[in-house]
Amino acid sequence: MTLRRPPPTKGTKLSLSKSAESARTDYNREKPTFCLRFVDPAFCITLCDKDDKAAFAERIRQLSTMTWNQIIQADRHGFGREKIHRTALPNPPRGISEDVTFIALRFSGLKPMVGYQTEETLHIIWFDRDFTLYRHG
Repeated sequence: MTLRRPPPTKGTKLSLSKSAESARTDYNREKPTFCLRFVDPAFCITLCDKDDKAAFAERIRQLSTMTWNQIIQADRHGFGREKIHRTALPNPPRGISEDVTFIALRFSGLKPMVGYQTEETLHIIWFDRDFTLYRHG
């Protein structure tokens, strides 16, 4: 019996494509990064008071020490996340496809920041500082 050597993934003349590398990675094992590029101006962090802004900074610091799996398993009103149905939200920015799942994480007390995850990144779109973004149950 001959053991075959696994094919190389990187070398001087070989490297996996970005899509092949992504297919091999379980991003829920990664710690999150945060993107504010697509924040809706009507629900922006700049409209929050200084206490909410400070709470947001502390919350992303805390979340950055966890993996997505830990966040998924945590209580939705604590460090966890909650899925929000697309029809409950205002129109997302252009370019966000229909298959995107929106999630909420708390940034200040029970106040949610809502966005979507791609790979390890949470793209935050809305900061629901006054609970008017969607119907809260």
